[in-house]
Amino acid sequence: MPPQLLPASAAAFAPRASSVNVVLGSKVEPWLTQTLKRINRVKRPLNSIPQHQRCLTETLSSPNAIWTLASLMLPKAPESELRQDSNPLIEAISNYQIIHAEAYIVHVDMVLRNEVAYKLTPGSIESLIEYHKDIYCVDAKADTYDWPEKEQHAKKLHDDFIQAINKFVFRTHVSALEGLEEEGAGELLCGKSEEVKNNIMGLLNKPLLPPPPKIVDVVRQPPLLPSSPVGAHIWSQSTPSPAMPAPVEPWRVLPSSPSVTSSVESTTPIWANMGLHEIQVPSPTVPYSQPYSTAGMFYSSPMVTSPIPALPLPSMLASQCGVGAGYGGGFGGFGWDRYQEYTTTI
Repeated sequence: MPPQLLPASAAAFAPRASSVNVVLGSKVEPWLTQTLKRINRVKRPLNSIPQHQRCLTETLSSPNAIWTLASLMLPKAPESELRQDSNPLIEAISNYQIIHAEAYIVHVDMVLRNEVAYKLTPGSIESLIEYHKDIYCVDAKADTYDWPEKEQHAKKLHDDFIQAINKFVFRTHVSALEGLEEEGAGELLCGKSEEVKNNIMGLLNKPLLPPPPKIVDVVRQPPLLPSSPVGAHIWSQSTPSPAMPAPVEPWRVLPSSPSVTSSVESTTPIWANMGLHEIQVPSPTVPYSQPYSTAGMFYSSPMVTSPIPALPLPSMLASQCGVGAGYGGGFGGFGWDRYQEYTTTI
């Protein structure tokens, strides 16, 4: 990309130079020749590149060579002081003013970038600075809340605008010189004025921003839920599952009370010949209960337990063997007279 070269007169706060820097190429465009012939009252020879350069330089260096880049309609006073009227035309005339953005040419380049550069006149710069200070900044401060450094921020906003508007240089294609008039004055053509207006309004309407809110540290108590990272090591411990009861051998289980049913063939119960002192009934087994655990608070699949096998009762055996095999013979060679020893063994 070609370097952007500008003369010293284009710098911020620099005065206008007595001569404009004009650089022409090896060939002069026909439209430039026609433009120079049109604006000159006195006919001058334009047969060579130096003659074109000399004529253009003298024309643009004239004190009257002031261009109107754009016209801005701005309020005359802060919003709180504007006049209210039922007639919109009277209200607009009373409350608004037109500021012309005037400029002079500081640089013409037809070799590298084919551009022309404009710099605002001191009068236009002063008018824009005055509007920004007395009207725009007042409205900006009224539209924002108060904070301790508000005045300093507003002053800095205005100082930044002063720097920006003095540095403002509008650059466009050299074809803008077709709008050249007598004594070097002129106006921008082909919608370039709207571009200048948008650029200047962008510098004017910088917002007055309040400081960002301060971040306050909020102390949060750790949650007491199981998902809390603080107590994760406590809840992460697996809850021991309740121990399954060991299977009981059938021959070690003795019913706690004799059956009241008897065989159809037997009319006298087997237990009738026994005294209460001869029978030692084991104490009832404490029903099994699961130990307390927090696992019950959560859903889990139902436990699978093995069924306890059904055990035969003495009455059932008696019905098969008969009364004769009951007390005298016993079961399997083990008589009921040794019942006390049997219960002791258990």
